[in-house]
Amino acid sequence: MAEAAPPDWRWRLLVGEAMVRLTLARLLVRLVPLRWWGRWLGRPAPHRPDEGLADPGAWRLSRAVLRGAARLPFETKCLPRAIALHTMLRRNRIPSRMVIAVLDPRRRGAVEDLHAWVESKGEIVIGALDFPFHPVVTYS
Repeated sequence: MAEAAPPDWRWRLLVGEAMVRLTLARLLVRLVPLRWWGRWLGRPAPHRPDEGLADPGAWRLSRAVLRGAARLPFETKCLPRAIALHTMLRRNRIPSRMVIAVLDPRRRGAVEDLHAWVESKGEIVIGALDFPFHPVVTYS
C-alpha cells in the first residue's frame, strides 16, 4: 500500500529540518570528538538485528535526509546522514538504531574503512552497502 504524499509545505519543512541537522552533524563530526557527542545519539547498545519492516515514517524521513543532502552546497558522507536521520527518528519517536561499523580487514582500502547506517526494525533505512562491515558501536 502506497503512503499518501504529505502536503508540499510539510515535505519542505522535513527537508529543511534534514538540511539543518545534516549541517550540524557535519560540524559535530569534524570538530568534536566522538566521546563527547556520542551520548547525544542515545545509549550505546549491543548490535542485535531486529526483524520486520521499517515504519513508513522512517522511510519518509530517510528520503527527506537524502533530498536535503542533495541540496546542500557541500558533501555529506554516511555519518552525518546517519546522525541526522537517527535524531529525526528519535524526535518522532520512531524506533531506530544508528550503527557505526568497520570494514572487514581483508577489504580495507577498497572503499571507506568506516561506515554508518540507520536501522528501523532491522531494516536499513539509510546507508545500505554490499560490503561486509562489522558493527563497532550501536546507538539506540
